[in-house]
Amino acid sequence: MATRKSRSLFARARRSIPGGVNSPVRAFGSVGGTPRFLERGKGCRVWDADGNEYVDYVGSWGPLILGHADPGILRAVRAAMARGTSFGAPTEGEIELAEAIRQAVPSIERVRMVSSGTEATMSAIRLARGATGRERILKFSGCYHGHADALLVGAGSGVATLGIPGSPGVPAAFTQLTIQAPFNDLDAVADAFRRWGDDIACVIVEPVAGNMGCVPPTPGFLEGLRDLCTRSGALLIFDEVMSGFRVARGGAQERYGVKPDLTCLGKVVGGGLPAAAFGGRADLMDQMAPDGPVYQAGTLSGNPLAVAAGLETLRRLERPGTYERLEKTSRTLALGLAERALDAGVELSTVWAGGMFGFFFHPGPVRCFEDAQKARAERFRRFFAAMLERGIYLPPSPFEACFASLAHRRADLERTLDAAAFALKRAARVD
Repeated sequence: MATRKSRSLFARARRSIPGGVNSPVRAFGSVGGTPRFLERGKGCRVWDADGNEYVDYVGSWGPLILGHADPGILRAVRAAMARGTSFGAPTEGEIELAEAIRQAVPSIERVRMVSSGTEATMSAIRLARGATGRERILKFSGCYHGHADALLVGAGSGVATLGIPGSPGVPAAFTQLTIQAPFNDLDAVADAFRRWGDDIACVIVEPVAGNMGCVPPTPGFLEGLRDLCTRSGALLIFDEVMSGFRVARGGAQERYGVKPDLTCLGKVVGGGLPAAAFGGRADLMDQMAPDGPVYQAGTLSGNPLAVAAGLETLRRLERPGTYERLEKTSRTLALGLAERALDAGVELSTVWAGGMFGFFFHPGPVRCFEDAQKARAERFRRFFAAMLERGIYLPPSPFEACFASLAHRRADLERTLDAAAFALKRAARVD
């Protein structure tokens, strides 16, 4: 597979951009080789600068649930662009998107648009602290909630990929109020509440973890968090930046039947353009400025192009059978990978939830970040490289979920699983 142009572009990028990339995992640091510089995408496929074609399971890290360059999205964005690219003033489209979010996610009574998932989680935590008058927050090891200072503790995702325990530049005082617990360990959370309960403002959790690989909640875990928060007066925040509109139309809270106080959304809600949101109970959201004292602002919040793409996406996801189709695609890939791993004599555990799926070179089950870290990294590297050679584009990290889209067809899945049969045999050569 030719990579000359990507290698040249990477060398050029490193002269102007730290590490040659604008988000660390893109650098292929944990898998080796040259990051592919992509030029275009269509449906479930992308093409790099050397003209190589790939079936894509990154999907811009989750937003492209309809696929690349979807004609409906392009029409909506072009129409919005003709009216103006940014106003910094209210528009009717913002109201329509807020109404669509409220209709899909009943726990959200008010919603505020922002431009990134990091902004959404940071703002939701500020609101939780302001509303409760408490300072501590509780998060889970391996759950990534953006790169705000207080949240870069046991953050999984790119932080784990690079082996960074936190980040230089984050004062210890900023993280001293952040409590960590293992994901899916309700006893550890109960212990934290016994020790600090009167000072815990909120528990923030990815209800389906996607930044330690794809790790669903164990039965009773989310329900237990809800109960502990209710009894202590802390707020429960679901970070559904990844799972929102992807594991079900109403997100993980619909799938698992647990209602948080606040919800963070991103990725799918912007239809592939930079947009995110946070929302929840009216009595909480009404404490946001300008109505209340908790301040948050953003020049590009509710950008009309992102709003147009988000609205088109959410409307399309209302079509009957949409989530059954996504679930079937993810299930086919996960079960197919497991079957081929068995044939190759490779220990592999696989999971899926709606339009998310994942795999670990580990016998399983993987319930938490500690389990995920026991997966065999060298086998993942060999598997990733072999899949890339065969035209399958996976997240370049063992600590990331994969994403299915409505653009993936049976032929794409068959091609993927044929490539996997070859790649797993290569991975099996690692002692």
